[in-house]
Amino acid sequence: MSFPPSDSHSDPDDSAPSGEAAALREIIATLLEQNGAQREVIAALTARVAELERRLGLNSGNSGKPPSSDGLNKKPARTRSLRETSGKKTGGQKGHPGKTLRRTEDPDTTIDHFPETCGGCGGTLDQTTAAGFNARQVFDLPEPQPIVITEHRAHTCVCQRCGEQTQAAFPEDVTAPVQYGKRIGAFVLYLLHYQLLPEKRLAELMADLFGVNLATATIARISQDAARRFQGFAETVRDEVAKAPVKHMDETGFRIGGKTQWLHIACTLLLTFYRVSAKRGSLLANVTGVVVHDHWKPYYTLAGVVHALCNAHHLRELQALIEIEKEDWAREMWRLLRRACHAANLARERGVMLNPRLLALIDRCYETILTEGFAFHEAQDPLIIAALQSKRRGRPKRRTGHNLLLRLRERKPDVLRFLIDPTVPFTNNLAERDGRMMKLRQKISGGFRSAAGAEDFAVIRTLISTARKQGWDLLATLCGDPKTLIEELRLA
Repeated sequence: MSFPPSDSHSDPDDSAPSGEAAALREIIATLLEQNGAQREVIAALTARVAELERRLGLNSGNSGKPPSSDGLNKKPARTRSLRETSGKKTGGQKGHPGKTLRRTEDPDTTIDHFPETCGGCGGTLDQTTAAGFNARQVFDLPEPQPIVITEHRAHTCVCQRCGEQTQAAFPEDVTAPVQYGKRIGAFVLYLLHYQLLPEKRLAELMADLFGVNLATATIARISQDAARRFQGFAETVRDEVAKAPVKHMDETGFRIGGKTQWLHIACTLLLTFYRVSAKRGSLLANVTGVVVHDHWKPYYTLAGVVHALCNAHHLRELQALIEIEKEDWAREMWRLLRRACHAANLARERGVMLNPRLLALIDRCYETILTEGFAFHEAQDPLIIAALQSKRRGRPKRRTGHNLLLRLRERKPDVLRFLIDPTVPFTNNLAERDGRMMKLRQKISGGFRSAAGAEDFAVIRTLISTARKQGWDLLATLCGDPKTLIEELRLA
């Protein structure tokens, strides 16, 4: 009698497939883990490549980068201004005064020319046969004059009554046995701090044109003396700018003693104040009124002020989003801000406020564009996948356009302040223009050796920039009395 095989005993060959399956499952798990790690790396590299490509697409036309950073071989694909075409012909417009060289009725020198022989028969001619003339005028510089040396003699007189000897006093500005006068000092300051000539080239120019041989140490001393003399003027300008109804503020890096320090600029249409500081966040004290700036966050720590943001910065950032990221909402916001600027300029020229209905329309368009922009970015994939994001600290990384949208929403009153306050401009270009020549000084001479030299430069440039805005003659200003200049300051 036979019995069926017991279920508790299996064929030895049955264990082989189960072992292979376990090995395969282990391999699959390993591959999945590697694949996940590779996806994290690919996501990070993709984000990095996108960021680097964006940086390569930035230039002076679509970012805050200076034109010098474009380089000789890195010109923008198409050079264009943020300004739209006006439809007018290029060149001077009708009514423009121009600077055409014109005849004068009172020339300094007249030279008469008479023909010597007749063009017909060859007879002799002279001034007695003159019947008329044509005139041409040549405008030229006079021959450089030699230096004028004035000797001051303080005489001692003997009193006939008591026999006391009394010596006359020298003028206040005559303090040494031998010295240079105010005009030479003013010319040196003009060339050094306004035309930004290096000291050695300035010394060569003075020797070539005027026969004055100045040592560079003498040039430095002239600058130091002028800075001390006009320190009170600079402090007055500082106080007037701080309490002005509307002022512009900016800051830029300054190389001093081989280290990066900061030049702070505070200005109005008629005043400019420069200040050197080791800290970028060291802002001007006692500021009131409206402050126009470029959204650098420390400006929002100023207490008791109203803020207005530079929309030229916004237009450049929007331009980059249009050219690089191809974001449609950015183009719409760019157009809206440009049209709002045009409307505000027309109202300012006419001396009227913007129509409330137009303000409401601009506000609705502004909000609509923001809504479209946020919807666009919410539909985008995150820059870094969740597995990688969990390893990062801080808030999730956002795209450049998303960050700009947040600023335009959170700082909306500051962005559009130019629409409701006619005294607030659309941009912060005034402060940027006042800072441009300071950067040029650094490019020419490479910076300052000492903090004292940089501070002297800031004081004298405060004087020169303010004088230019006031319409003063620069050489006369540099020769002038600081107290008199303070009294003549126009504040509005």
